[in-house]
Amino acid sequence: MARSPRHAEHHVVDRLGWLRASVLGANDGILSTSSLIIGVATAHGTHSSILVAGISGLVAGAMSMAAGEYVSVSSQSDSERADLAREREELRDNRDGEQRELAGIYVKRGLDQHLAARVAEQLMARDALGAHARDELGLSETNTARPIQAALASAASFAVGAALPLAMALVTPNGFVVWAVSVASLAFLALLGFVGAKTGGANALKATIRVTFWGALAMAITAGIGAVFGTWV
Repeated sequence: MARSPRHAEHHVVDRLGWLRASVLGANDGILSTSSLIIGVATAHGTHSSILVAGISGLVAGAMSMAAGEYVSVSSQSDSERADLAREREELRDNRDGEQRELAGIYVKRGLDQHLAARVAEQLMARDALGAHARDELGLSETNTARPIQAALASAASFAVGAALPLAMALVTPNGFVVWAVSVASLAFLALLGFVGAKTGGANALKATIRVTFWGALAMAITAGIGAVFGTWV
């Protein structure tokens, strides 16, 4: 009898680590750099000053994103390691109590007391710390903190996102920079919201409208500030 082909499943949760950092970085890159360019342009800055501001924003923003993500995710990683170390000590000092605790978790999930005790016993015989990390602490390979991955993904995606409005400012005559960067950046943000939602399995229309709305609001506020200060300076 022919064997059925192996069933392979792919879940979007496997992408959450790098997807969150990448979408956040690209969105921040587009929005902060375009807002910076628009603010300088509405303040009657020269074309060269607009480009300098955009390039400075790209470099500083990418480094800031990398450092921020690394520090933040490293803190999460430290907490995970501390929890695992504490769990390892508890398994060494009170293994029977930890086994009953694990069985209690399975009872709450729907198993009867006898079956839950057997499952806990067998899982702990194979990998006690892994069983407690997964079912008591909620830690797994999928959601484990990866500081370097998050930092690199954020920095790279920020740089790519920031390069888009910067490129528009570079090729657009000075008198049209505000409109060109605004329209292009909103289009980039809408596309990013759509792609991010599709990749993560979320509602694409809702994500696109959300990111476009907040992007337009941020650019409008920055343009207003630039216009006001441009008349004073």
